[in-house]
Amino acid sequence: MRVRKIIHIDMDAFYASVEQRDNPELRGKPVAVGGSRERGVVAAASYEARKFGVRSAMPSVTAKRKCPELIFVRHRFDVYRAISLQIREIFAEYTPLIEPLSLDEAYLDVTENLKGIDSATQIAEEIRARIKAVTQLTASAGVSYNKFLAKLASDHRKPDGLFVITPKMGPGFVEDLPVGRFHGIGPATSAKMNGLGIQTGLDLRAQTLPFLQQHFGKAGTHYYWISRGIDHRHVRPDRVRKSVGAENTFSEDLFNSGEAEVELQPIIAKVWRYCEKAGIRGRTVTLKVKFADFQQITRSRSLPQAVNSEAEIAQIVETLMQPLFPVVKGIRLLGVTLSSLGEDAVEDSAEAETPQLRLTL
Repeated sequence: MRVRKIIHIDMDAFYASVEQRDNPELRGKPVAVGGSRERGVVAAASYEARKFGVRSAMPSVTAKRKCPELIFVRHRFDVYRAISLQIREIFAEYTPLIEPLSLDEAYLDVTENLKGIDSATQIAEEIRARIKAVTQLTASAGVSYNKFLAKLASDHRKPDGLFVITPKMGPGFVEDLPVGRFHGIGPATSAKMNGLGIQTGLDLRAQTLPFLQQHFGKAGTHYYWISRGIDHRHVRPDRVRKSVGAENTFSEDLFNSGEAEVELQPIIAKVWRYCEKAGIRGRTVTLKVKFADFQQITRSRSLPQAVNSEAEIAQIVETLMQPLFPVVKGIRLLGVTLSSLGEDAVEDSAEAETPQLRLTL
């Protein structure tokens, strides 16, 4: 097979960088987009704020405690979307094979490109320079022979960096990484792997395919191959995401509604964080419940208009969940999905911000 040339472009602290660009008084200072001093959650944090441990989806009160000098600014998603379109126009000068992941990142397949440039590294450098010239913002880029490694590469030299993982480097680069650094392996899966003695890519590679399939289902096949630096997924310019979901399997079964409500909070926060980042909204909320005997049920509710806040999702999920209690069988998994997606405008008002608690999955 011909070696593909994949670039992953990721804007650096995108929302916060836009605010610092447009307001010189914010430059060089710790900035949080979204939230407020008393309530809400951080949608994005500048690198100055990240030095203090401030992260996206962190409750505002926690962020302020970590960084007393933190400056909160309101989000402007219309501005972020307009800049995102400018960036995608730059991508389109090089290839039609563009797969946006959100407003601030995308995969590009430049194996065959519109400018006839042989070097993917050169294309990545040109794109970063064009983005800087057009938007006055910086982007990091990863170049490799598949999507998985290109994503890892773009994270490797952030901010304002470029890193290349060649076919010769790929397997060795993966084996030294903690599995928690793998794109697509979240905290819950990482913890499960750690419990099985899988700490690094090398540990993951040592497992057999049947073993990984037994413990991780269909995803086990994907983990088997990426631990070897192999990823055959194509860059899909026509990909339309139909739903956004997150779920968590618990080490101990849940038996009361209070426990379930606590465990649902970080799941809902994860779904909403993706919606905020991608600038999308949905009308249908689905609650997934798997019991101790592996029986699985779902409950859904569709609204005439898009859900426009994390609190609204939480309220719908609570309504769907309460009739299930009391339960005879323990609950081993909970999941939340938002579907019927569209790029509905985000309500830009202080009233849309509500107190949230962000826990780690």
